[in-house]
Amino acid sequence: MRCLGLDIGSSSIKGAVLDLDSSSVSHIVREPFPDPVAGMPSGFHEVSSEEIFARTVSVIDRLCNHAPDATTLLSCGQMGGIMLVDQNLRPFTNYLSWRDQRTTVADADGATTLDRLRGCWSDAVFEDLGKELKPGSATSLLYWLAKRQQLPAEATPVTVGDYVIARLCNTVPRMERTQGIGMLNLRTNGWHHKAFAALGLDGLRWPELTHEQEPIGSVYRNGRTLKCYPVIGDQQAALRGIRLQSHELSINASTGSQVSQITAEFRPADCQTRPWFDGQFLNTITHIPAGRSLTVLEVLLTELPRLAGVKIENSWQLIQQAVESSTADGLSCDLSFFSSAMGCDGRISGITTENLSVGNLFHAAFEFMADSYLTCSRRLSPTPTWDQLAISGGLVQSFASLRKKIEARFPLPIRDVAEQEETLMGLMPAAGFNIS
Repeated sequence: MRCLGLDIGSSSIKGAVLDLDSSSVSHIVREPFPDPVAGMPSGFHEVSSEEIFARTVSVIDRLCNHAPDATTLLSCGQMGGIMLVDQNLRPFTNYLSWRDQRTTVADADGATTLDRLRGCWSDAVFEDLGKELKPGSATSLLYWLAKRQQLPAEATPVTVGDYVIARLCNTVPRMERTQGIGMLNLRTNGWHHKAFAALGLDGLRWPELTHEQEPIGSVYRNGRTLKCYPVIGDQQAALRGIRLQSHELSINASTGSQVSQITAEFRPADCQTRPWFDGQFLNTITHIPAGRSLTVLEVLLTELPRLAGVKIENSWQLIQQAVESSTADGLSCDLSFFSSAMGCDGRISGITTENLSVGNLFHAAFEFMADSYLTCSRRLSPTPTWDQLAISGGLVQSFASLRKKIEARFPLPIRDVAEQEETLMGLMPAAGFNIS
């Protein structure tokens, strides 16, 4: 049996044919995620909902040609960010992306929107919400709009994925709980209306919460009807795609990075807590510096050749070779070049005339990454409640030295995950199908 899988990501809108009998992914097609709307103030990151919808439809139509027998569409999407629609799904706003940074701008008193929002919630409310508050989170963006009287009365907040699927099916939007990060009372599994009221968001029409195995509706495309299921969170889809178990600690090292563990009950810790599947939860720390920060170093190191009109095609391969024969030699590199779980004060230190080399620099960067994973794991649980690591992500597969450093800090069995399409793989159980 085959169905269609859709991943509405922030870099691309990706689809594939999912073979449920063989647990395989094929015929991957992509459309780039639209660029942000031009001419916006600094820090704003808004994207046209119409362009997102058009590109998603293009992906689905291309997939239909590859799998004329498919009758089901399973989807996941980027979490965070928000858009507002009316009762007929007409947008009041663009998609305000999770990359948006407007809530970090300080006002005349030196306080940011995030600072003022956090002051509206007690510690108990913040814990109920899973300690989820980021610059591009739904609640922070809605609060920013509310404080500027830009919140339409009785508008419905939706994720970008919920909007796309509801519009495809011509139905009211519904939200699967894994998409509701920072908005649910994790003790009751429903919307946290008390938290919303404290922010002046109680006039909004919140969508109905639904379960991943409850179809949203159907869409007719290319001569066939596709049953559509709710959009699930892309992080949860990816972790389910690597078959994460509750006794494992997940370490993912790719463009972004995270550590995560499934918990059977709501177990607050010094971390974010998100809904998982089947009534469980995910303790997680996201935004750990990784590939995005390493790219900053690579761009710096290749700047002069670029200025000279020379393109180094194999820069990452050369970096890999340099690291394997280096020891850091006293060099330190804090990769917190962006606001992250490890702060926002990146630096390179301990420089001498002898140790500043490409290999030593990236060796030091990998030391920082491995230390960060250990530090963040202790935030999840000071005493490990796992007996095995599940390591995934392209960086661990590409750089053996990074894996060795992680292995040195976690003296536990390691399960390496080489799955390349884990997010799409994680969609298969959404309609009741098991991943073999």
